Amino acid sequence: MTLLIDGDIQGWFTDDELRDAVQVYDPTLEIRTLDEDWDPKGIRMIAVSRLRPDLPARLPNLELVQKLGAGVETIVGHSALPDHVRVARLKPQAPAREIAEYCLAYVLREQRNMRFHESEQKAQRWTSVAPRENHKTTVGILGLGHIGGFTARLFRQFGFQVLGWSRSQKQLADIETFHGPTGLRNLLNRADHVCAILPSTDATRGMFNAGMFDEMKSGSTFVNAGRGDLVDETALVEALDRNCPGHAVLDVLSEEPLPTTSPLWEHPRVTLTPHVSGWHLGDAFGDVAQNYRNLMAGAPLLHEVDRKRGY
Repeated sequence: MTLLIDGDIQGWFTDDELRDAVQVYDPTLEIRTLDEDWDPKGIRMIAVSRLRPDLPARLPNLELVQKLGAGVETIVGHSALPDHVRVARLKPQAPAREIAEYCLAYVLREQRNMRFHESEQKAQRWTSVAPRENHKTTVGILGLGHIGGFTARLFRQFGFQVLGWSRSQKQLADIETFHGPTGLRNLLNRADHVCAILPSTDATRGMFNAGMFDEMKSGSTFVNAGRGDLVDETALVEALDRNCPGHAVLDVLSEEPLPTTSPLWEHPRVTLTPHVSGWHLGDAFGDVAQNYRNLMAGAPLLHEVDRKRGY
């Protein structure tokens, strides 16, 4: 059995680096990269960051698509992927910590008035503004899975009042949790900062529309480190012009790279980053090697995805 690796993200790991990282955990694995010679009939598993449109049709014996990350929406919805092919994702600690730190960094930027002070420096004005106190500030976390739960706990460690929301009821120690449509509105009404860490599913796509932004507190901060299609970007621009939210930090967009024609590039209330909030995979490459062995042995896979639910 051969594992085919295809990273397909410019500026991230090369395919050779990905292969080396997996083979650290098992040097015996037979691994090929896309630009090498390989027998299509021998490929039963592929490890990808994105699934190319033509790749499934080239692999008649494909059994498993291993996502090199957490989000699998473009894989489970891939029109050319046969129904019998299984999908697995990664749940590494490294990017969960990095995404939590990303959200914390941009919330602290607002707490300490850093954007304001940067603008005052450019204008050569010496203006003192009191920072906000964490224990008097409410942060809402949307999505309480592996990454969202980590993020909620990190904010709690920094003394924030933390609210959490998920589609179905979940419990986290020292964190008030909500679920369902009514619970989401309650959270948005109360939160000074909202961090979205949600997957892309039928239930979440376009979730943040004009009506949802109207539920947010005036002057609040919206951080999206989940999936870009969560947000109606036209509605977001209109909402920002109403100061509801007052600022948006977007690490994920509906189209990446963001087209140069997008008004988000120059909007004064938008901060953009190029999908970098979670970067490193840490020891998760060991899960790729383990799923190779599990597939060969007919054992249960690590972090297998329900293709109908999308996660």
